[in-house]
Amino acid sequence: MVGEAIGVLVVISIAVVLGAITQTTVGLGLGLVAAPVLTFVAPELMPGVIIMLGMTLPLLTLVREHHEIDWHGVVWITPLRLVGTIFGVWIVAQVTAENLEWVVGVVVLLAVALTVHTFAVPINRRTLSTAGLISGITGTATSIGGPPLALLYQHRPPHQVRSTLAVLFVTGSAISLTGLGVAGELSLRELKIAALMVPVLAFGVLAGTRLRSRLPLRVMRPALLAVSAVSAVVLIVKSFVA
Repeated sequence: MVGEAIGVLVVISIAVVLGAITQTTVGLGLGLVAAPVLTFVAPELMPGVIIMLGMTLPLLTLVREHHEIDWHGVVWITPLRLVGTIFGVWIVAQVTAENLEWVVGVVVLLAVALTVHTFAVPINRRTLSTAGLISGITGTATSIGGPPLALLYQHRPPHQVRSTLAVLFVTGSAISLTGLGVAGELSLRELKIAALMVPVLAFGVLAGTRLRSRLPLRVMRPALLAVSAVSAVVLIVKSFVA
């Protein structure tokens, strides 16, 4: 049992490091990479652990990059993020561990599809509010709330993308955790595992910072999408076979 627990922690740690490297490099990726892995090896820790880490990592980003935040977008996204959180909490309360596997799998595949397509979406009040609502639902239910936001900001300067998404991830994660806590869907074990993963997360951020200038985005992005898509397919197949 102890060996199995250590093995699970090692797998989670690897996923968190890879997710942190990706998010530090392109602005999102922690949930895309780590959520499918965590759902596969320890579904009882979802979505709390990833949401907690998803709030911690952006804080590290904001220490370095906080001068180009799109506050107009933040103001319009956040209220609908709150509304979406209510629906996300309801989903978490309804789904079983088996159902969570295919829910996360489907959300990841949809997120990959959104991320692959680089069509331009205008940034206005309607699209900001819609992205906030969708992000609130998926971010709370599956810990993956970044793709709708990234789709809006993908053509903005990299520094603005990272800093703006960082603010939205911090506020959005705080809202989601509050909603899950009030609904009794957040456990002490999730908090402990998240705290244990913070040094691992910091290592991933440091590695991502060093790799950012050395690893071309054209290599990093397809690799992230491929790994995420394969993980999602495995989750969906497992949910139907189990």
